[in-house]
Amino acid sequence: MTNPEEAIAAPAADAPAEAAKAPKAPKEKKEKPKKEPKPEGEAKKSGGGAAGGDNKGMGLRNSKKANFGDWYSELVVASELISYYDVSGCYILRPWAYAMWEVVQGWFDSRIKKLGVQNSYFPLFITEDVLNTEKDHVEGFAPEVAWVTKYGNSTMEKPIAIRPTSETVMYPYFSQWIRSHRDLPLRLNQWTNVVRWEFKYPTPFIRSREFLWQEGHTAFATQAEAEGEVLDILELYRGVYEDLLAVPVTKGKKSKKEQFAGAFYTTTVEAYIPETGRGIQGATSHCLGQNFSKMFNITYEDDDRQKQHVWQNSWGLTTRSLGVMIMTHADDKGLVLPPRVAPKQVVIIPIPKGSTAPEALQAMMDKVDEMTKALEEKGVRVVTDTRNNYTPGWKYNHWELKGLPLRMELGPKDMDNAAVMTCRRDTGAKEVVAWADVATRIPQLLETIQADMFAAAKARTADCTETCHSWDEFMVALNNKHMALTPWADEEEIEEEVKKKSTTPDAMGAKTLCLPFEAPPLPEGTKCFYSGKPAKNWALWGRSY
Repeated sequence: MTNPEEAIAAPAADAPAEAAKAPKAPKEKKEKPKKEPKPEGEAKKSGGGAAGGDNKGMGLRNSKKANFGDWYSELVVASELISYYDVSGCYILRPWAYAMWEVVQGWFDSRIKKLGVQNSYFPLFITEDVLNTEKDHVEGFAPEVAWVTKYGNSTMEKPIAIRPTSETVMYPYFSQWIRSHRDLPLRLNQWTNVVRWEFKYPTPFIRSREFLWQEGHTAFATQAEAEGEVLDILELYRGVYEDLLAVPVTKGKKSKKEQFAGAFYTTTVEAYIPETGRGIQGATSHCLGQNFSKMFNITYEDDDRQKQHVWQNSWGLTTRSLGVMIMTHADDKGLVLPPRVAPKQVVIIPIPKGSTAPEALQAMMDKVDEMTKALEEKGVRVVTDTRNNYTPGWKYNHWELKGLPLRMELGPKDMDNAAVMTCRRDTGAKEVVAWADVATRIPQLLETIQADMFAAAKARTADCTETCHSWDEFMVALNNKHMALTPWADEEEIEEEVKKKSTTPDAMGAKTLCLPFEAPPLPEGTKCFYSGKPAKNWALWGRSY
């Protein structure tokens, strides 16, 4: 039965550059989207509904090295992270994925609150007039804006946009709330969803029409305060990737061509996926300057009773972060989760024999309960797998596919030896741990796994970065699926030329990922790798998602 209040959203795919125009009235025209590959596991449920890739539920069919795209598509379904939805480009986040997002939320939220940021919520809808307030901003988003044009069988008098981002939603109210310097700083964040009706190569977590994120919006009296916060937030984003997700990132500033539409400047953390040779923007922290405050008349009265425009920032992190982590660490057996973000960090699997006496079985189960309690008291997230309708080997595969960091096995011999056998998901290394040491050794081992995963990923990324001083060196790096660190004259037209010239029949062109904050010295007289003009800075280039 159709809900008469249900709205129909139409993409503004043909919106002109100067403004996001709402369609007058929707015509019944069927969209022909690019089909998304749905892994076989979505069409035919594996036995018992448990995770499993092949017909026996024993791993993945596709190889990360040989066929990255098919491997990733299969992995996110088989490991029970997502299910495909009827609307192409939209995905269902299953509990195993959402639990990881909650870990990211909790980590980041607690830290921004220490900075004085408060959470809030603003509506999903934007009027056409408000959306078009900031010209440069709307130009950047116009092709992606989805419009609500109908409710039930009636056409709306004034179509409204679904937010692609919330600057134009929030700032009219900043103008109402800020009157004097005593109202500053105003620092708000919201955890929400946004819709961007883009349709090029939809990929779970990486590129989708709807995604979850946090977006911070703040206002300050001075430029120095605003710029200080930009870097504070960027450091927290680095922490999300490196300290939680064990993914190395490069902090830097976006080029003028790549910065956020309407921003004064944009800072970023950039990750890299060696198997595809492509960079990926991890999160951005923008200094908006006074551009939006002038557009929305956000002013305060200073100590001299003079009207001044505020300085503003906006910053955002999305569920893309989970996709970057998956691509970085997972292997042909399944997910490999860093302990700090894993929904469950340890699985305890008792392995009784068929001939085990009832009292011995009860003693084994009591020991499982005892170890579980001891670990949970230390803050370890534990799951016990006592299902008796699956073999130990099937259980091992199941939890390997889901990426759980550490397995603890308890069999008859372990009961005799008062110990457990542990097995790491990242390396497969095994270690015998005495019962008496479980509560201290297991947390230590989890921290070791976390550190080792980050070190391994960092080494792989470092191996994929080449310093290039000429066009030939630049192209060699790209063809090696590497990033290129080059001296650059910082010219927008050159960046566009490089992108076009580096495009090949098999690969997209390269663009600047960022101007890294940590870079080698740039001696006077150093020439731009492309134009031969005096270089102004170092730029990190790469093909990208």
